Amino acid sequence: MTTLTPFKIALIQEPPVFLNLEASVVKALNLIETAAGSGARIIIFPETWLPGYPVWLDFSPAAGLWDHPPAIALYRVLSENALEISGPALEQLQQAAGNNDAWVVMGAHEKDGGTLYNTIVYLSPDGSVRIHRKLMPTYTERLIWGRGDGSTLTVLETAYGRLGGLICWEHWMPLARAAMHAKRETLHIAQWPMVKELHQIASRHYAFEGQCYVTAAGCVLSKKDVLEGFCSQYRTDHPAYELLAGMPGDDNELLLKGGSTIIGPDAGYVTAPLYKKAATIYGEIDPGRIAEGHLTLDTDGHYARPDVFELRVNDAPQRAVRFRSQE
Repeated sequence: MTTLTPFKIALIQEPPVFLNLEASVVKALNLIETAAGSGARIIIFPETWLPGYPVWLDFSPAAGLWDHPPAIALYRVLSENALEISGPALEQLQQAAGNNDAWVVMGAHEKDGGTLYNTIVYLSPDGSVRIHRKLMPTYTERLIWGRGDGSTLTVLETAYGRLGGLICWEHWMPLARAAMHAKRETLHIAQWPMVKELHQIASRHYAFEGQCYVTAAGCVLSKKDVLEGFCSQYRTDHPAYELLAGMPGDDNELLLKGGSTIIGPDAGYVTAPLYKKAATIYGEIDPGRIAEGHLTLDTDGHYARPDVFELRVNDAPQRAVRFRSQE
């Protein structure tokens, strides 16, 4: 039997260079190197950090207008700056994971064909890549993202235990939680735009229910960050700028307020939530604590009732068109 030893992790609560994929990757490389140099073996970024959570969906009154030119132009900008799994931006992140001997967990807008997905990208030190796509975009998020399928309900075997994750409101999907608990995570990545009180509740509940550690990763982002990031690549007369500049509030107002934290299997905080400050948050994970909680709760073991409840998970990739020559 292998006994896992404690290890250090890092949560990146810094803003990206908003809607600028290339510049955000450069920033990520520096953050990864700094975190790894401080001893972090797993380095975690928030939801769609590349190249920024689409805050205009929540704050711009015109975001959902049908055939609205600024909304169409902004979607094009997002598409042009989305991460492709076979692209050069990902290769740079793979190299960073390898060079720093660390796992990197990145939230990204991922482009596959003509569709964008809200995706967790897991980059291992050996250069391999796995993904999880958000199963159900929430509310106005459905304007920009497609839905993932069960094939990306991913858990990875690492030297530090089993690593898995869900994105934002997936944590309110009881059956998604049950499926992930059955995979027996050591460390669960909970990616959020920011970790407000409701998200703290969901993250702490997940830690206790799954008897695992949870890292709740959120971002700090101001309106100024949004506009400066956009203008690092585009002009103010670009039609998409109108939608971003039209968000209410002054430029220094925080649209996303962080709240990143590390939670233990007993639902208690390993590190207290940090709000309204850009920072990298460090903490230690002790996998040995997980066995202690199983004395009273193991939802995929002695606290399950398979004679009463059964869940079947379709984890086959779903494709609309299948070519016989490719099967």
